[in-house]
Amino acid sequence: MLHWERATVTGARSSWRGVARLEVETEDDGEVVSALAYPELTGTPEHGERVLLNTNALRRGLGTGGDALVVARLDVLPDPEIATGHMVKARYTPMQTMVDAIDDPDGEHYDTIREARGVDGMPVVVADLHSSLPAIIAGIRAQRHGARIAYVHTDGAALPAAYSRTTARLRETGLLTSVISAGQSFGGDLEAVTVHSALLGAKHVVRADVAVVIQGPGNLGTGTGWGFSGIEAAESVHAATALGGTPVAALRVSNADHRDRHRGLSHHSATTYGQATLAPAHLPVLSRNDSRYSPFHASVQEQVKTAIVAPGRERGIEHVLTEVDAKGLRDALEEMPLRLSTMGRSLGEDPEAFRYAALAGRCAATLVPRR
Repeated sequence: MLHWERATVTGARSSWRGVARLEVETEDDGEVVSALAYPELTGTPEHGERVLLNTNALRRGLGTGGDALVVARLDVLPDPEIATGHMVKARYTPMQTMVDAIDDPDGEHYDTIREARGVDGMPVVVADLHSSLPAIIAGIRAQRHGARIAYVHTDGAALPAAYSRTTARLRETGLLTSVISAGQSFGGDLEAVTVHSALLGAKHVVRADVAVVIQGPGNLGTGTGWGFSGIEAAESVHAATALGGTPVAALRVSNADHRDRHRGLSHHSATTYGQATLAPAHLPVLSRNDSRYSPFHASVQEQVKTAIVAPGRERGIEHVLTEVDAKGLRDALEEMPLRLSTMGRSLGEDPEAFRYAALAGRCAATLVPRR
């Protein structure tokens, strides 16, 4: 069941592209809480308006950033733009929305996508945590400063692409060329029906040198072997392979996570690439010739060999263990125009989590085909 509450808008809070954050006072008890509205769905509620909120996650203390979600404006019907698209996203939910997708027959990019047959070797970095995105981009740009980068936002977690403040900041600063929302996800610069067509759009519409495919914020994990939303990264590897791309797996690594299953190489990466993936990918690890190489990195490399490479080989899949130099990557990470955070930990608290994502980015940049 949904937890509904009525409230009145009393002020505005810090917002970003595609998201309006509001201060609202709830009708039942007068509590002042933060609420998040998507102008694409509801328009922007004004001061004094009454709104209907979904407070499920807020009241249960779940990971939505501490915000209620605006479902409707009770006294105002927003004046919607005339929908030109035929593609419905968040289908058959009360908030389903119409979009003009790149694979929409009436869309301007339809002929391009219909005629495209592949991505011509384009490197495709896949990861399971959205927090890896800025580090991957830092790694790409440390190796290839002017690279055009497309981010494919999948529907494994947050469906609205606008929910990510990280993505908004990367777009504002020009570090990310385009956001393509795929599947049931919506709200990117471009829309696509599948990850496959999103990758075709990245190559032939955005003209990206590298594509990055990750779910949005809100990874769901259960502590079980297979019950985590990031396992969809395996399907992203398959999509890249089917289209003639070069998959690069950003390994989830930590030297600070208190949970044993995520220390060193996370069991999420071991399961995703060692058991669920049916196509080979580059597996970037720190080079043994790097001055930062330590027993921790030796242990991670051994974990990758035993938990990913060996099981893959038993199934006829030859992953490519790729040693990458980390020179300059720490500086590149520190120079990113946003605070790096993963599972609540900063770059200083869990440097290896970001270093390994950046290694994947650098690896991908070295694989960009010559034009």
